[in-house]
Amino acid sequence: MSTALVILAAGKGTRMNSDLPKVLHEIAGAPMLAHAITSGLTLDPSRLVVVAGHGAEAVTKAAEETCPLAQIVLQEEQKGTAHAVEQARSVLEGFDGDVIVLYGDTPFIRPETLEAMREARARHDVVVLGFEAADPARYGRLVMDGDRLDRIVEFKDASDEERSITLCNSGLLCAPGPMLFELLSAVGNDNAAGEYYLPDVVALANARGLSSGVVTCDEAETLGVNSRAELARAEALFQARARADAMENGVTLLAPETVYFAFDTFIGGDTVIEPNVVFGPGVTVENGARIRAFSHLEGCHVSRGGVIGPYARLRPGAELAEDVKIGNFVEVKEARLDRGAKVNHLSYIGDAVIGEATNIGAGTITCNYDGVFKHQTRIGARAFIGSNTMLVAPVSVGDDAMTGSGSVITSDVEPGALAIGRAKQVNKPGFARKLFEMLKSKKARQAKEAE
Repeated sequence: MSTALVILAAGKGTRMNSDLPKVLHEIAGAPMLAHAITSGLTLDPSRLVVVAGHGAEAVTKAAEETCPLAQIVLQEEQKGTAHAVEQARSVLEGFDGDVIVLYGDTPFIRPETLEAMREARARHDVVVLGFEAADPARYGRLVMDGDRLDRIVEFKDASDEERSITLCNSGLLCAPGPMLFELLSAVGNDNAAGEYYLPDVVALANARGLSSGVVTCDEAETLGVNSRAELARAEALFQARARADAMENGVTLLAPETVYFAFDTFIGGDTVIEPNVVFGPGVTVENGARIRAFSHLEGCHVSRGGVIGPYARLRPGAELAEDVKIGNFVEVKEARLDRGAKVNHLSYIGDAVIGEATNIGAGTITCNYDGVFKHQTRIGARAFIGSNTMLVAPVSVGDDAMTGSGSVITSDVEPGALAIGRAKQVNKPGFARKLFEMLKSKKARQAKEAE
């Protein structure tokens, strides 16, 4: 049976107190909406529909960046969750598979949970995702009759006995498409808010002799984000899971609570990560690397045996081969460093190719930007770049070549050559003393005039 996902992402999120649509607030470097879509995509759905409303243009862009095949529909007025799902009717016309309704502000639903919902459709016509709540508070309660879901009761309408139930409604639902939209047509808005609620389809299904059932998951999966405080809680939950997963997979975290992962960070086994390291999106670190303290990595690849930091910054496009060393206060961007290359101190390497076993001296800068265009620096294998060398791109330095410290290199350097590009030093005896006396005298005059 084919599957379609309908992801509700139309809400403004008033409690976020933000111009940004709620579902675009980020957890681990990705919008909440992207987390929900990514989880859903593990089902290999044949259709994916995002219901947008507030900030529809930005929501559309984020959805299509995550899944280019996503179809976007608009909920012009927010009239409840059933009304939101109803907006997908036209684009799912003729679809006879199962529809799973997800929420763009509920980012932690696991793929295994969605698969369990889909499998439960073999036993029930409508499947609802529930959870055992530590504090049921004002959640809707799932009233069961054996393995059948008898009804969903909102807290305000529940009796004392029903309020004692701890099995609560997450809001997620799975049902055959034609059946779901037929039930939605019968949902009314006779309630205090005057809205059309998706959970009402359960009562409608049962009234027609259909079967409703429940799949359960851990409460943490159902965490919804409606405020900045809940966003911070969600971030903390993601990081705690990511750290635990990393250590379970053979990564050493010397101070786990100080390491921050992105949603797609991959760290190979036997890698050691020191305190206060931050991973932005798009980072892969292979086995046996060491990421030293206070480093920031984003959009880069570190191969086996690499040593990064401390205080290093790897930016998008940094591609490091095996056993490369990037030291303190070094920044690398859009550059490939071959096996065993070293950039150990206070350097910027951008738009560059660095050959095998080449050593880049402290204070070296690849001057890659002319104010309009970026240009590339190419350095061969086993070269030695002297400290404080400025490489004015486009420029190349051949294999086994060397630059003198303090040089400004503006022309290509042939293999094996020594390039020195600096002005001749001139010493003027006694001139420093005279200059200091002149400056001190000027300072004294200025102080006297200020009195």
